[in-house]
Amino acid sequence: MKNIFSSRSGIIIVGAAIGIGAALLQYFGNPPNMGICVACFERDMAGALGFHRAEVVQYLRPEIIGFVLGAFIAALAAGEFKPRGGSAPLIRFFLGVFAMIGALIFLGCPWRALLRLAGGDGNAILGIAGLIFGIFIGIQFLKQGFSLGKAHVQKKSSGWIFPALMAGLFLLLVFQVSFAPGGPIFFSQKGPGSQHAPIAISIIAGLIIGALAQRSRFCTMGALRDVMLVRDFHLISGVLSLLIFAFVMNIILGQFKPGFVGQPVAHTDHVWNFLGMTLAGLAFVLAGGCPGRQLFLSGEGDMDAGIFVLGMIAGAAVAHNFFLASSPKGVTAFGPAAVIIGLVFCLITGFTLREKN
Repeated sequence: MKNIFSSRSGIIIVGAAIGIGAALLQYFGNPPNMGICVACFERDMAGALGFHRAEVVQYLRPEIIGFVLGAFIAALAAGEFKPRGGSAPLIRFFLGVFAMIGALIFLGCPWRALLRLAGGDGNAILGIAGLIFGIFIGIQFLKQGFSLGKAHVQKKSSGWIFPALMAGLFLLLVFQVSFAPGGPIFFSQKGPGSQHAPIAISIIAGLIIGALAQRSRFCTMGALRDVMLVRDFHLISGVLSLLIFAFVMNIILGQFKPGFVGQPVAHTDHVWNFLGMTLAGLAFVLAGGCPGRQLFLSGEGDMDAGIFVLGMIAGAAVAHNFFLASSPKGVTAFGPAAVIIGLVFCLITGFTLREKN
């Protein structure tokens, strides 16, 4: 059976679905300009599990769970559930850690950068520029044969672990489990973590987007990489569709508020907006996919992608426990140093894992 979502019109439809879905999720309760943010939502999940104690960003986000389970179901139905792994797992883990740190310096993943722009946040321009620059640096390593090595086929049961983890987290969310008085699972009473759409709406949106993205191979990093590396505009059509449809929906719903100052969960430090996303973009290229794509891959049995996701969750804990993550007040005293360390790690990784001199 032909996969209609792999066509040019299909990827445009998927981008439109994500853009419209994100705007509607914001309308139904998700934080402003954060209808969907993979990095922010994984940070919230880390907080809910007690990995960090920033009280304003703690919630088990159903959208993340839905992305994995939707991709899992779609992959099973299409015969594309193929467990594999073993490709430099420790390096992938730390790429995930530094990708999250970079994203939290900017305050958003590539999806949120687009959604912030669609909501009128001019600061997103610097983040997107940094993302493009980071991807450009990563492409230079790809041209010289950079590789994390070949993944190997694994037992079928291995591929079920990550979807099973997500299913377990969903049960903890639905039943509001508390393991001790004042202990996990934590739920924010104020701030972005307390702002969320109803669980049913969020999980349905996540399942639909996860399934569509798995079938279409939707990836923001991959879209920019393909344009710069091989002049392929297929994936970028979906990314532009996301931006345009989110912008239109924000206009319709009264959620478009242009400007630089006073934007929700954003700051105006342009240098570190740029460099934070430069780090994130470079890490995404080296790892082979943006945060959303890593979730979809983990749903179809890619355990290396699952390791990257776990790295991002650990990175969120590190970013908040060590006061690296930015806030609307700006970057912290230690955030810039973490970005520099992350860039050094990524550059060393890129240079040392080339197959060509």
